[in-house]
Amino acid sequence: MSIQDAAATFDMKIGHIGINGDSPRQAAAWAEDFFRLLGLPTKAGEKSVWAGQLVEIMKGDGRGTVGHIAIKVNDCDKAIAYFKDRGMTPVEETRKVENGRTVFIYFEEEIAGFAIHLNQA
Repeated sequence: MSIQDAAATFDMKIGHIGINGDSPRQAAAWAEDFFRLLGLPTKAGEKSVWAGQLVEIMKGDGRGTVGHIAIKVNDCDKAIAYFKDRGMTPVEETRKVENGRTVFIYFEEEIAGFAIHLNQA
């Protein structure tokens, strides 16, 4: 399967970008920066602060050197097999399953300092 075919087959889309902050204070400040820039409302969670649904700023201990990229797909299990064929290694302890199907998983490898994870669309 070609890359173009895979993007269409799995209806791949960027779900969000995650940025690793050093602290809850830094995460909140960066989320406010996105609010001022793009009007994205902020929402604090346990491990991160969101700017809309586009940017997740981790309060510390985020995956990836600089952050992560979430890729939404229409079939996580088949997409995992596709990514494995291209040298990506699933991090099994991050796998989340609902109704017998994978809905979330990280890969071990980084690209440009970003960890990659899949989300079921």
